[in-house]
Amino acid sequence: MTSDKAKPTPGIVPSTFAVPNYQALASNTARLMEELGHATTASLKPVEEGRAKAGMSEEVSDVVKTLGQVIEKVASDPQRLVIAQTALTKGFLDLWTNNLKKMQGEAVTPIVEPEPTDKRFRDPEWNDNPVFDFVKQAYLLTTKWADDLVQQADDIDPHTKHKAQFYVKQLSSALAPTNFVATNPELLRTTLEQNGENLVRGMKMMVEDIKAGKGTLKLRQTVPGDFQVGVNLATTRGKVVFRNDLIELIQYTPTTETVFKRPLLIVPPWINKFYILDLNPEKSFIRWAVSQGLTIFVISWVNPDERQAEKSYEDYMREGIFAALETIEKITGEKQVTAMGYCVGGTLLSVALAYMAATNDKRIASATLLTTQVDFENAGDLKVFVDEEQVKSIEEKMDVRGYLEGTSMAAAFNMLRPNDLIWSYVVNVYLKGENPFPFDLLFWNSDSTRMPRANHSFYLRNCYLDNKLSKGKITLGNVKLDLKRISIPVYNLAAKEDHIAPAKSVFVGSKYFGGNVTYVLAGSGHIAGVINPATKPKYQYWTGGAPKGEYDDWVASAQETPGTWWLHWIKWIEEQAPEKVDARVPGGDHGTLGDAPGEFVKVRA
Repeated sequence: MTSDKAKPTPGIVPSTFAVPNYQALASNTARLMEELGHATTASLKPVEEGRAKAGMSEEVSDVVKTLGQVIEKVASDPQRLVIAQTALTKGFLDLWTNNLKKMQGEAVTPIVEPEPTDKRFRDPEWNDNPVFDFVKQAYLLTTKWADDLVQQADDIDPHTKHKAQFYVKQLSSALAPTNFVATNPELLRTTLEQNGENLVRGMKMMVEDIKAGKGTLKLRQTVPGDFQVGVNLATTRGKVVFRNDLIELIQYTPTTETVFKRPLLIVPPWINKFYILDLNPEKSFIRWAVSQGLTIFVISWVNPDERQAEKSYEDYMREGIFAALETIEKITGEKQVTAMGYCVGGTLLSVALAYMAATNDKRIASATLLTTQVDFENAGDLKVFVDEEQVKSIEEKMDVRGYLEGTSMAAAFNMLRPNDLIWSYVVNVYLKGENPFPFDLLFWNSDSTRMPRANHSFYLRNCYLDNKLSKGKITLGNVKLDLKRISIPVYNLAAKEDHIAPAKSVFVGSKYFGGNVTYVLAGSGHIAGVINPATKPKYQYWTGGAPKGEYDDWVASAQETPGTWWLHWIKWIEEQAPEKVDARVPGGDHGTLGDAPGEFVKVRA
């Protein structure tokens, strides 16, 4: 039933708002309360079954503790407290004065405006209607004031300050008026037009997602069933040629008559799945690299459970990279490969290269690192989650089952961009009641993997917590690792807007290698900067001299090139080893174990 429009009060009530069918609204409110009860039951189930503790979570406790330290410092300085209160009071007085003028029809300049990249306030009512305009500006004033308060707290230690800044960002995102029906004109309009049916649909989906997360909300970023690995994702033809407790090794079918003699081994992150490099035919780096005449081998890591609990970082090197190298030699006869590592896969590859340099193992002749950190001093917001107290807490969780649930890492990554990766989905899915747009990248993002206890603890402590790799203080298999001993050519790709492996961190890390490093800066972020297809590139890349001096100086003098780094990289590959041979059949005389993408990648967390 279509409802009539309400008569507007000029300047106050939006004329676009509908008068609801009150009977339908009441009925949907009752249904909403019923679904809310189901959501509460699903959330409490882990506590009832003894899988979770009741009360305040450790994460919330850390937020309270951290912000409490900032408040305590501010409160202990009366002058700073007065200045802060005065600034906020003045801002609200100016806003109130402006708002009164606007309600009277005067044209006024906003006291504060959203950042140009902020998509939350695009509805015209946020600017045109004095009520919503006041709510918006009050929110922006308050959040900017809170952020400034933390920024000026120079008398607390840097790590606590960094955490406080991060937590203020999370709270600001969570408390935005765009996240609530009563204060978001778009949500209010939708709810009135649909008589609350949107909220019922959204709550039903929330119940499903809490159940899917086993008591924790598993944010719906894609529609279940839209994508299937091996059907419309990870479809590049190939064969599984090796399998052990940690990896399946995939060799891809050639599409050219001749191929480069030197094979390429790709080491993806173990914290998520390799098919980020093989999303669909148009975006697939693997498919494109095969078409350029490369014999591609890719490690597909197991999605670990309690059976891999004691698999160490050294095991991942030996049973992952070294096992792959042995298999490649058996199949191709080649004693040397070029290797590529992505994110933490690149960190593991760097560790392996340092070990190989120390033991005179020359099986890897050149290496490509994609958004990889080897020095963690400038590691960005992920360092918020790593201090002695938090690492111990993570280790205690892993001790229970032998692994860390993949949802923990996925949630941490989402928190780096909360407005885009968390709250936009809360609004669109659970409040508007709309299924998200099918997006292969976000399906991959939600297809999380678990972390085995021994390996993950080693990585957190030695890399993020103590930054031992770049300092030459890691010993693996009784071998002391020194990145300076790595003398092979390295192609080191960073992404300009990367929140996970910041470009400056990658730049600084480049200086620790002992050989020739080609540092390249891609446009966009951790994923889009890497997955920038040659057929339809969206971003650019920058090249310059060796990664020396300061990062900002290097960027200022770098040459910008439109298009994808893929084309620059394949020329670099050809320069290292231009010789060609006849194309190779996957497995050769060694045999195969099944079709790509294999079985490990299909195991859901």
